Amino acid sequence: MARKSGAEGVEEERAAREGEPTEAIGGYNVAMPERVRHVGLNLVYLVPGETGGMETYARVLIAALHEIAPELRLTAFVNEVAAAGPAAPWNELCEPVTVPVDARDRVAWVRGEQQHLPRLAARAGVPLVHSLANTGPLHGPFARVTTVHDVIWRTVPETLFGARALGMRVLVAAAVRRSDCVIAISESTRRDVRRFLGVPEDRLDVVLQSVPPAGRHAPMPEPELRARLDLPPGRPVLFTASAKLRHKNLAGLLDALALIPPARRPVLVAPGYATPYEPELRARAQALGVAADVRWPGWIEGPLLEGLYAACGCFVFPSLYEGFGMPVLEAMERGAPVACSATGAVGEVAGDAAALFDPRDPEAIAATVTAVLEDPALAAELRRRGRRRARAFSPAATARGTLAAYARALCRRGDSSEVANVEGCTGSGR
Repeated sequence: MARKSGAEGVEEERAAREGEPTEAIGGYNVAMPERVRHVGLNLVYLVPGETGGMETYARVLIAALHEIAPELRLTAFVNEVAAAGPAAPWNELCEPVTVPVDARDRVAWVRGEQQHLPRLAARAGVPLVHSLANTGPLHGPFARVTTVHDVIWRTVPETLFGARALGMRVLVAAAVRRSDCVIAISESTRRDVRRFLGVPEDRLDVVLQSVPPAGRHAPMPEPELRARLDLPPGRPVLFTASAKLRHKNLAGLLDALALIPPARRPVLVAPGYATPYEPELRARAQALGVAADVRWPGWIEGPLLEGLYAACGCFVFPSLYEGFGMPVLEAMERGAPVACSATGAVGEVAGDAAALFDPRDPEAIAATVTAVLEDPALAAELRRRGRRRARAFSPAATARGTLAAYARALCRRGDSSEVANVEGCTGSGR
């Protein structure tokens, strides 16, 4: 199997913590199979600037595959919006094929995957299609790999409801049943996929995500940042970066903020695009008496975002459920001391490089962030551990693990011409 054993993974984590050389936590050492030369990427879902973490996943993976396996031919099946968008890995490092739908319409998205993509993939001659965002085509003459990021509609059902929840339940389950290999992006997600979707272990790989490569803007100077966001000079800054959705637990964070005495209370900065849930959060802050202690600057990026990472005394991530927990690693990579949920994938990703708390206990959240804000030695240690932890999640390891999943999927299909030199593959199918 391509997925590393638990013992190997634990040993690599120990090595990373102690500073011993290691390429990546959960890393892979997989050579490019001799005759795997062409893969199709199902990016029908991807609307640039609107798809969040799944867009980041596609960008980083495509670049990493190109870097470590430049001989691999990649065909990207993209919707009309992505095809007309600015330069990006799917149209610079891949051969783009336009699927004639606007994926901002969910019905059109599904039609693109199920009706158009199989025909276009067959025409392009791809032996394997990798669907990067939970759902994928149910028919077509190619092997299938599907990445499952989470099963939030089962674990936190209040986040999705009605037709959308039913659609995810049906489409994701069908996609994984039809897949020759399923990739889970964390060990926590692997357990959820096994529990809720019943995927057998021999078709399930864990391939951890990786921190996007550097190339960011210089941070906005702190005096300018404080003036821009109306942050009083010298007052500690508590920064969180997440969508304003119920499972992100910003309500619990506001409850925790209210428990910190006013004289010691930091200013909470909570950027993010507007959602229907935001008015409820603002009303909660008002009722708790902390409205003046919270800033809601909306979507931010560039120097302002980098400035917040640099200026904050603590980055906090209280989410109740994540498939991976990329915001934690992004904060660590930038040198911010992190306090976050101890549960699920977030705790798994953070390891011992963050101050952990029970996300359902506001008192625990308050005590933890206060300790990080008020103990310089603790904050310095978290910065040191965080940077090392983030470095352990490398794009190259993600790409190698993904290549191993491709090889296993082709092996299951029994196509010996596409899986030569893959250990354990006889070309007879399974």
